[in-house]
Amino acid sequence: MNIFLDDSACRQSLHPFTLTRHAADIRVGILTIKEKWAQLTSANILIKADEDCIVVNAAIVPTKVNYELILEASKNKTLLQETDAVKILHHPWQIFQYNEWALRHDFDLLTTGRQSQPISSTNKTIATENIFLEEGAKVEHAILNAATGPIYIGKNAEIMEGCLIRGPFSMGEKAVLKMGSKIYGATTIGPHCVGGGEIKNSVLFAHSNKAHDGYLGDSVIGEWCNLGAGTSNSNVKNTGGNVKYVTDSNNNSIM
Repeated sequence: MNIFLDDSACRQSLHPFTLTRHAADIRVGILTIKEKWAQLTSANILIKADEDCIVVNAAIVPTKVNYELILEASKNKTLLQETDAVKILHHPWQIFQYNEWALRHDFDLLTTGRQSQPISSTNKTIATENIFLEEGAKVEHAILNAATGPIYIGKNAEIMEGCLIRGPFSMGEKAVLKMGSKIYGATTIGPHCVGGGEIKNSVLFAHSNKAHDGYLGDSVIGEWCNLGAGTSNSNVKNTGGNVKYVTDSNNNSIM
């Protein structure tokens, strides 16, 4: 079976991230949308059309719960409506809005039936059953609270001493969390990223760094980005008013 992830209808609305990548390469939760399809099915996952394929909207986030429904609707050319079980990325800010939902589903997908690597006794853990360490992951002298959501540490990732983490949280392969970091869920630090300071409800795709003191909240960082020492953002407008986001060349915006 071939699955073609078609982003022609959603590409413009997911700018700026789709200026440099296919929509299926957007990371939401632990995995990218394309990686989720690869985990869920034995199909060939295509980002270029093929004559013999099922055409799926690349903006729909697949899970163990909904992927068969998505495939059936795609075969029948039926439009899916958003529900608690089906999430569709229409705007870039939905990447962090849906991150907790997607992270919990990805954690279940990646860890069910598997055994976590041992967690060092130097750590303080809460709800240890919701913590999963892949092979080679290193965590020492950290506090991990998974009572608020699962914590997933990828292959050869490292959490340095003194880190405080509240789930849901995930780190990709070879990611690093610097000493004394404070992490609030739902946060995803993608493969080969470096995290530090205070981070809340944010997604770093891959190969990006927010390594030093400073605050990052309710944000999405693409690939190959570096936030220098002391960089902070505010997730509350200084006036306390509504935040506007310009979405297209006509200056249409959302409140």
